[in-house]
Amino acid sequence: MTAKKKSETRARRASAIPDAALLFLEYYYPIHYQAGIGVEDALRGGLLNRHQVAMLWLIHSEGREGREMNRKAIERSLESWFEISGAAITKALRAMAMPPLELVQLVEDPRSGREKIVRLTTKGEAHMKKMIAGGEAYVQRIVDHMSDEEIRQGLHFFKRISEIVAGFRQE
Repeated sequence: MTAKKKSETRARRASAIPDAALLFLEYYYPIHYQAGIGVEDALRGGLLNRHQVAMLWLIHSEGREGREMNRKAIERSLESWFEISGAAITKALRAMAMPPLELVQLVEDPRSGREKIVRLTTKGEAHMKKMIAGGEAYVQRIVDHMSDEEIRQGLHFFKRISEIVAGFRQE
């Protein structure tokens, strides 16, 4: 699609629902800080901090076989989500590697002596299952108040937002 066509499409959509962007913004922060933080707290389970949960989720969702991921890839993703330093990431990973947590192992990448691979331990895999179940239970409490059509529309909406935002990174 050409830049001109994109601009025309945006202009046409913008006029279809007056103040659509402002209306979305008005809902965004309450959803993010009430529902989003609720989901995050359910995933944390009172055990981990938000950065550690994000690291585990990255390994689960983007890592090799949902079990391991290069530390640098974790760092790149987290830096785009949070204001966090490489040192803070290392500290959080080390805390998850040591007792009493022992959720991950930090192993040398065979392709680079300087790079580490973060791998879920057996205990870490079990924790991920528990973490996901806690998050799912929280979201189920929300979904229980929705019709099947609202659920379908909500899933479509989240999928489209994800696709659009992923496209921003490629521009």
